[in-house]
Amino acid sequence: MEKVIGLITCNYSAKESSALTESRPVASLPYFGRYRLVDFALSNLVNCGIRTVGMVMPYNYRSIIDHTGSGKDWDLDRKNGGLFILPGSAFGTSRTGARFLLRDLIHNKTYFKRSNADAVICSTANFVYNIDLDEVYEAHKASGADITVLTKTASEKDADVTAFDVIDGRVQGVRQGVNFGDTMFLDCFVINRQLLLDMFDWYAPTDYLDLFEAMTGDFGRVDVRTHDFGGYVAPIFNKRSYFRANMDLLDPRITAELFPADRSIKTKTHDTPPAKFEIGSRVLNSAASSGDRIYGSVSDSILGRNVIVEAGATVRNSIVMQGCVVKSGARVENAIVDRGNVVPAGTELRGTPEDVLITEKAHE
Repeated sequence: MEKVIGLITCNYSAKESSALTESRPVASLPYFGRYRLVDFALSNLVNCGIRTVGMVMPYNYRSIIDHTGSGKDWDLDRKNGGLFILPGSAFGTSRTGARFLLRDLIHNKTYFKRSNADAVICSTANFVYNIDLDEVYEAHKASGADITVLTKTASEKDADVTAFDVIDGRVQGVRQGVNFGDTMFLDCFVINRQLLLDMFDWYAPTDYLDLFEAMTGDFGRVDVRTHDFGGYVAPIFNKRSYFRANMDLLDPRITAELFPADRSIKTKTHDTPPAKFEIGSRVLNSAASSGDRIYGSVSDSILGRNVIVEAGATVRNSIVMQGCVVKSGARVENAIVDRGNVVPAGTELRGTPEDVLITEKAHE
């Protein structure tokens, strides 16, 4: 896909704040032990042959840079094209959650002007799915649309997901929040590059809005069409959806769909040994990562890299992130233990399935 470039916007925050996003943006949240959310957006782009990708950074970008580096693990450390780190605006909108903030796009106009690409594929990093974007781009070209948005029929109510009003496959309006059966926006779209540059001029006075909010009233003259995706999708906007999206991967059918051999999800490589299950350990329906050492009991849980669960410790229905130690006699249940924490011996960290307990990231 030589005439297409990619853009991933990471300069947005979750509407519902939590300890998980106090020290990191949504894009760099750990996922399934060894991945970060941004890995899916990056991998979807590079798997269809895109070799020029820009990433719009938030103010707290350190963890993203630490993870992506120069883009080597995604084959984006190259002389022609590659991974471009783009600045995001310090002050965007009065409400959090705008994912395609016009101010961020206009501020990085040079990235688009210096390219000779025909089109741009834009994405965020808060949706988890694995898709062949070649099919989306081919459908975009065949339809003759100005913009093709990736959509899916909503299976439940979600106040944080954007909904489109659609008639015969063409977008007529946009609103915040979806109900069952609505057309939900997967925060990914294809747009003709010159049209995007023209929009920077059209909507310059309203640069504090999201691109699709600014387009309200213009869907008659701009041909925006939908491309429906039938695969697994997990929108992640708060701690409940984050926890559920991780736990979904304990279902082997979902794991197989998200990580097919022909469209791998790439991530930062780590030179660590495989997980070791010591004599006397008990592990059921769980995912362990490289470097883990398990002496105790783990069930229905996900462990990040280099986690130690000592003998007599119990982890159940929880996410324990990289570098944590669960001491002997400790019990972790219905919880998210952020990176680098030590759960002292005999301590109990217990939430409920409806209200998961979160411990903040340990100070480095």
